[in-house]
Amino acid sequence: MTAQSCSLSATPPTSVPSSSSLRVHSDPSSSSLMRRLNTISLTIDPWSTHLVTCLQLHLVHLITPLWAWLFSQFSVHLTVQDKYDSLVGQVREDKILRLKHGLTTQQNTSVEQKQLNISSLRASYQVAKLIARTGRAFAEGEFVKECFLSVAKEMCPEKAHLFSTVSLSGPTITRRIEEMGENLNLQLQNSSKKLCYFSLALDESNDVRDSARLLIFIRGTNDSFKVTEELAALKSIKGTTTGEDIYEKVCQTMNDLELDWGKLFSVTTDGAPSMVGSMKGVVARINKEMDKRSHPHPIAIHRIIHQAALCCKSLKLDSGMKIVVSCVNFIRAHALNHRQFQEFLSELNVAYEDILYHTEVRWLSRGRVLKQFYDLLPQVYDFVLSKNKEVPELKDAEWKWHLAFLTDVTELLNNFNVQLQGKGKLICDMYSHVKAFQVKLDLLINQVKEENFCHLPTTQNLSAEKTAVAFPNKTCMDVLEMLQKEFQIRFKELRLHEQDIQLFRNPFSVDIEIVDPIYQMELAELQTCDSLKDAFKSSSLANFYASLPSETYHNLRNHALKIATIFGSTYVCEQTFSRMKHLKSPVRSRLTDEHLHHLLRLAVTNMEPNIDHLISQKQTPKRCCSAYSIRHRCLKVQR
Repeated sequence: MTAQSCSLSATPPTSVPSSSSLRVHSDPSSSSLMRRLNTISLTIDPWSTHLVTCLQLHLVHLITPLWAWLFSQFSVHLTVQDKYDSLVGQVREDKILRLKHGLTTQQNTSVEQKQLNISSLRASYQVAKLIARTGRAFAEGEFVKECFLSVAKEMCPEKAHLFSTVSLSGPTITRRIEEMGENLNLQLQNSSKKLCYFSLALDESNDVRDSARLLIFIRGTNDSFKVTEELAALKSIKGTTTGEDIYEKVCQTMNDLELDWGKLFSVTTDGAPSMVGSMKGVVARINKEMDKRSHPHPIAIHRIIHQAALCCKSLKLDSGMKIVVSCVNFIRAHALNHRQFQEFLSELNVAYEDILYHTEVRWLSRGRVLKQFYDLLPQVYDFVLSKNKEVPELKDAEWKWHLAFLTDVTELLNNFNVQLQGKGKLICDMYSHVKAFQVKLDLLINQVKEENFCHLPTTQNLSAEKTAVAFPNKTCMDVLEMLQKEFQIRFKELRLHEQDIQLFRNPFSVDIEIVDPIYQMELAELQTCDSLKDAFKSSSLANFYASLPSETYHNLRNHALKIATIFGSTYVCEQTFSRMKHLKSPVRSRLTDEHLHHLLRLAVTNMEPNIDHLISQKQTPKRCCSAYSIRHRCLKVQR
């Protein structure tokens, strides 16, 4: 009903308004006996003489709490009981004005209270979101509220009562996180339906209670080249973790998100047998499913970071690393030795205050340990000697050459590893880093052969000391050549897709004659268009391909939509597992699978939960009055 619904009538009603003064547009499709008026035409002032007014586009009696719109399938019955017949003239008008003012004031107070409730709800959701993203316990909401109240009492005591309306109890925070997690899942379902192509990243690990967890991430692109990279599912695997078990969870996720198998372009895994086994691995089972549906097989990618780590293990300098680990453990494993070594370094006023532990599974840890150990080599030797521990290698000149060379090579590998890390990395960028490192290895081999150490600073500094023992050229050359060979073997499968990756990375630089024929005519148009060349140089790949007319460059756009979805690594999975170990720690080991899933989704998502929608659902009024109850109240008023 609109404000124009209220119009002046020719003559004011002398008693209860008749149904002829009301125009009702009924809805014949409704089965309810009581329908709300769509349009009401009435005279405001004459109706006020019967203590009825128009408030928020409804007829309201000024005395009784009954809303004055009551209707049935055939007629409208408006019942008004006037308790003030003795009041006439100006006295009656004044009374009506006071009643109207009181009703308006009451309504304004109700609106203010509603706004306060909405703000309180929104604040509760925001705090719950922060608790989830920082991995704190649900019960910490109560502590946050105490902090709010303490600050408010000091900063704005007159408004401290507002903070007390925010509900942050443990159960409330739990519900808020559940609702936001479900909302994000619904958003992902809706956005997944609009994807042109998508890829999956799979990784499996154990939590603090040795329960097997499977992380499934999805990356997809829609027609406007908007990339969606989200946590598709966290699945708990009971019992074995074979390829069949993991495949079943993948199928469940595909069904839950209503994903089309025909749009699956690639699958990235950690290379474990359960993932890439030729017969029973997950990838093999997915290929069989694609055959049943007459779809092409998805590209199988072994995560690049893991491949690089495997290449690093080919370095044959274990003897040098064993001495370093032995000395570090001797210092760090005993509390007294550790304290005395720290005090020893403090007295010498060296750059380091301590020495790092080495963790075998982390190559970045190895790089830092080697660099620090080499810089502290004289101090370490003096300290272990003072503890009557003989380590003759620390004074061996050839071993020192090996240590310096290993420190430099490990530093280069660490820098390469860091380049591969990060969310949202395109496969073309990661492959460029791989090729660049292989070029660096070729350069180092040629330079080390000539004992040119310009890119090996630690080795160069040792060379400047003019040691009595010559640089072990052959041993170090063998190390670099072995590393180069490992890179060639490990990334052989990725090189099979080099042409497709290069076509996506720079369609202007590829040779038209060697690409797939379906792209040749479009490339001929593209490479001769100067305006598109300028656009390619000044915009990102996503923006460039989004700007290409689909009628002219349909195949090139389609190719780009596919390549943009590929996960170069499972870095997002590894990062999420790190968060999982923080969330489900020994002190929170009873965290349920559902809550863990919601917490991880809120922690790693690129989307925002629709808090306004969640609030509107809570604010929706509940219609609990039946036709019988309304008629019963009408009869009471009449009596």
